[in-house]
Amino acid sequence: MASSDWLNLRGWFESTIGWSMDQTHDLLPDSEYSLGPLGSVNPQSGFASIQPALEAFFHATIMCTVVFTTLMLTMLAIPYIERKFIGRLMDRLGATTTLRSLWVGESGVTAGEWWNQLPLGIGTPIGWVVKALNATWGNDHELETVSRVNNRSYHGYWFLLPGFFQAFADFFKFATKEHLVPKDADRVVFEVAPVIIVSTTVMVFAFVPFGPHIYAANPDLSLLFMMAIFGVAPLGVFFAGWASNNKYTLIGGMRSAAQLTAYEIPLLITVLGVAVLSGSLNIIEIVDFQMGQEQGNVWNIFLMPLGAALFLITMIAEVERIPFDMPEAEAELVEGWWTEYGGIRWGLMFSAEYMRSYAACILFALFFLGGWEAPFQHTLSDLPTIGIVFSTIFKLTPGLVWVLLKAWLLFAVFVWIRASLHRVRTDQILEFGWRYLLPLSMLHLVVSIYLRLEHYHGGNWDLWVPAVVSTVSLILFVIYLFDEDEEALELQSRPYSTQAVIKASPGSHRDRGQIE
Repeated sequence: MASSDWLNLRGWFESTIGWSMDQTHDLLPDSEYSLGPLGSVNPQSGFASIQPALEAFFHATIMCTVVFTTLMLTMLAIPYIERKFIGRLMDRLGATTTLRSLWVGESGVTAGEWWNQLPLGIGTPIGWVVKALNATWGNDHELETVSRVNNRSYHGYWFLLPGFFQAFADFFKFATKEHLVPKDADRVVFEVAPVIIVSTTVMVFAFVPFGPHIYAANPDLSLLFMMAIFGVAPLGVFFAGWASNNKYTLIGGMRSAAQLTAYEIPLLITVLGVAVLSGSLNIIEIVDFQMGQEQGNVWNIFLMPLGAALFLITMIAEVERIPFDMPEAEAELVEGWWTEYGGIRWGLMFSAEYMRSYAACILFALFFLGGWEAPFQHTLSDLPTIGIVFSTIFKLTPGLVWVLLKAWLLFAVFVWIRASLHRVRTDQILEFGWRYLLPLSMLHLVVSIYLRLEHYHGGNWDLWVPAVVSTVSLILFVIYLFDEDEEALELQSRPYSTQAVIKASPGSHRDRGQIE
């Protein structure tokens, strides 16, 4: 069953463009005009010959604009979620004084009534504005701003979205900084590398549907195109590290190349398993397979929980987020392959990293969480009495909303992982990828092929299949969760072990106990 959604942007734009083109065609004169030796021309018939191409061009332009605008506007929630969620996990709320520093000053120390120094009295209205801002959101308010920097219980500038404008402030800061190129750097490659990273990241979203009718392009092999483009950005990272002519950036670029090579293969095999189970290499058809009343009708996360875990882990490594951010290890590499970049280029690459993380979250929602289908949509809609309420809510809520909610929730998991896990050593990252993830991805592919060939006979899945797969996966996860490394526990119990939780020192209670 094809996806359906009342937010049919493609259909609306196609109808509008087709109507406007038809009107333009009808307004043109339907008569022959002589061009001398060049012959004659009929404006109406000439326009009719190019009308399909014009309609396709305008429609593609509008849809690309819609998708990119949707991406940029909704991505504003990503840095906000990260700042607030990780701040809450660390028992603080994060930055709250965004934009206030423009009139409050650093740490509450202002330059005095500096506006009075402006000539011709033009500073007077500026002074009025500054005083009004201070009285409302500044040091002159009963809850002065500077006190709230340390007392993070106050939520900031806007009571609905405190600290939301921090992303804008950061971007303006990067945009106004001077761009410097290292003296001995390869200037051409140094300048081209950010373009490769940013452009390929933006191109990924051309093949990512935000809804059944909200996408820039939808070729039959959209999954293949998207993953191919997704794997180009690491080349830009390596080029950036090499072209900077800095040993730290070079090491960071080499780490990035090694890491992404180790995780790219398990990622592709995992995605291949999704395509095999869904029977298509088209992303929209993969979503349809999970929500269709006549095909599948089971989210892939219940059929391939191993694949979901592998996709999550490999995507975190692909976007180089903690615990797989060794290429950017500031403790030993300054800023890794970013070190020599600054200004707007650094800001664009930083935003590209968030865009890639956002794309990873959206893809997870599309591949494993039913895409634009509401959770348990058909089950809740079929309930007696209250089913009509759920059905109405699901019909009124566009699919775009469900995709965004799932993506934002998954990004919160990304932030949770960042706050919970430590950075993994480079050799451990590579060993984990080659030794564990690669065999597991092959196992995931075999299981997907088996389920598709042996247990799927068209129509809906038998309920026992996702039930058995989910139960077995949950049991294995619990067993692994409570499995302890006896050797590691023994090392921690030794008083002078390098892995001891509390290290012994001269004069400590452990020494006194041994002496006695």
